[in-house]
Parts: sequence; C-alpha cells; structure tokens
Amino acid sequence: MFKFRTHIALSASAALTAPLALAQTPGPRAPDGHPDFTGNWSNASLTPLTRAAGISSLVVSKEEATKIADHTAIAGVRADDPDFNRNARYSDPNKGAPAKGGADFGLKGYDSFWVTPGTQLALVHGEYRTSDVVDPANGQLPFKDAAAIAKARQAGFTRYLTGVGGNSGPEDTNLAERCLIGFSQTGGPGMLSALYNNNYEFVQTPNYFMILVEMDHDARIAPIFKTKEEAEAHHKPAAIRPWLGDSVAWWEGETLAVETTDVHPQQLMAGAFPLSPQGKVIERFSRDGENIFYQFTVDDPGMYTQTWKGELDFTPIKGHVYEYACHEGNYAMPHMLAGTRLEERKAAEAEQAKTTAPAPQKPKPSK
Repeated sequence: MFKFRTHIALSASAALTAPLALAQTPGPRAPDGHPDFTGNWSNASLTPLTRAAGISSLVVSKEEATKIADHTAIAGVRADDPDFNRNARYSDPNKGAPAKGGADFGLKGYDSFWVTPGTQLALVHGEYRTSDVVDPANGQLPFKDAAAIAKARQAGFTRYLTGVGGNSGPEDTNLAERCLIGFSQTGGPGMLSALYNNNYEFVQTPNYFMILVEMDHDARIAPIFKTKEEAEAHHKPAAIRPWLGDSVAWWEGETLAVETTDVHPQQLMAGAFPLSPQGKVIERFSRDGENIFYQFTVDDPGMYTQTWKGELDFTPIKGHVYEYACHEGNYAMPHMLAGTRLEERKAAEAEQAKTTAPAPQKPKPSK
C-alpha cells in the first residue's frame, strides 16, 4: 500500500485568511548536495493521460475522485460489466472459453492477480487529478490531425486484440507483442502508468541519471551536464535513434531536467501519445517530501498545434524491481508465423497444380 502525504507549510494566521497553499518540500540529498532521486518508485494510478468526457475540472475532491475511480474502466472492461469484479483475485475456471473470433481482453483475459493499475486517481501535490495533461487546460492532446491518429490507433488496437494482420515476419506485430519496449509509454519519454508493472528504479550519480523501467526491463541513461546548452550540444547524431530516444540532463536549481530527442522511428507512433521525427520531450524531476514530482513537456510542431504538458507523482515502494522476462513461453508468435507459412505453401501448391495439370481432352466425334 502506498502512502501519500501532503506537505503544507503555512502559519496559523495565514490559515485563517487564505486557502491552503500546496508547496513542494525538499527530500533527501545526494552527496553532491543535489536532491536525491535514487530509489524504487511507482507511478500507478487510474488517472488517464487525457481527461474523460464529461469531466471538466483537472482537480476534484476526494469524494469525486472515489466516484470516478469506482466507475473507471480497466483494460476496456467497464466497472458495471457482469464479468468485472475489482475485488476478485482469480477468473472463474468454470466459465469456459470466449466465443470464436471474439476480442475479450482486460480482466476477461487477465484476472486481477495480474492487473495492478492502481486503485485511485493520481494524487499530485495533495490534489486528485483527472488527467495527466495539465496544459491545454481542457486536458486533451492538441493534435494537428486527430482523425488520422484515431484511425491509425484503431487499426493497431484491432491487430493487438485479434491477431488479424500481416504475418510475413515478427516485425509485423507491434512492439509490445515483440517485447521490445513496454506498452502505454511506461519507459517514456513521458513516463505514464499502465495496466500493470508500474515500477521503476532510479539511480543518480553526479554525472549520470539512470531510469530502469520494469516493463520491458528497459534502461534509459542520461548524462548530466552543467548547463542546458552544454547538454544539448552533446546529443548524439540525428542518425542514431535508440529505443526510448537520446536523453541528456542538466540541473535547474532543485530540479533535474532531462531532454530526449531522436526517438526510434518504430516507437514514434507506438506509445500512449505519438511523436513525429522532430518531437522533443523535456522531463523534470523534483523532490516533494517522500515523493517525486514529475513533469514532462512535449514540443512537437510536426504532430501538435502547441507544446503541451503533463504532471504526475512517483511514490516510493519497498522491495525490488524484478526482471520483466516478457517473451518466455510465448508460443503465439511462432504459431502465427508457422500458420501463415502453411497457408502460403498450400496456396503455392494449388497454383502449381493449375499450371501442371494436363490440358482437358476434346471429346471424340461420335460415329
């Protein structure tokens, strides 16, 4: 169970005359005097990246937050679905298989032993948030062409649920199925919570900041420079586009800024929010007592009409971040590819039979 604490500093007289002021408070210090982010963390919450329809406010009361959480669909399964039970631990073994060709997902495929997205909305600076997006104020992504993005995402989602699509090679399946990077933008840049495995290990030294992501056990290492200008001058050549991008870092007072560019081309459209090749994301980490206040700004004129910003908290967790061995025992992919190869051989044999079959004999005239 995670503990959330609100750190409030105000005098008694001010409390009588002004509303409560929420302020960041310093946490532990590294040996070099900077705030220390080393440790194991989680960003699990039911708050989505963008605000749900019908919710206008970024910040809601605890009562409103509980109501929203209780009616939040998890993995596309609604809270009022008859098969949905947030408190259940295991699926019903007597229920039987889903209908042929069905696309049951979420808690119908994973029982709640595995599904751990969090139980409440994100608590940031003591405020319950209804979206990670804080700017624009409407909590929506300012796409240049929202319809095209929605169409592309629906095609990818259909492929993920049904397996219907190209099978010429493993590259035809998406990155999450191939276990190359985590789904739902877990690794960043712009690290968001997902259906499960929302754990991270941060390691900070005077010269480097390392982020180990539980899913898919990815590591992002950002060298730390004295200034923003020096950091940006040390980005790798544009031709080098690694998974999770090319990250460099610098200190802005009490805040560690991490700028990421040149995200791998296959990753650009695969995350919770798409990026164009010129997209740039700046993440900012600052201590808020026992938590880490996390902000990210997306600057991508190729995809969005303006820069936009998100915020969330990382909370400390006890224990270790374990290896995420994603592809162990995954027989589905070789079976899909083998099945497609079999269909191709049958089609080729049928075509060959047509070309080698003897020509039909003309009937002899009757006497």
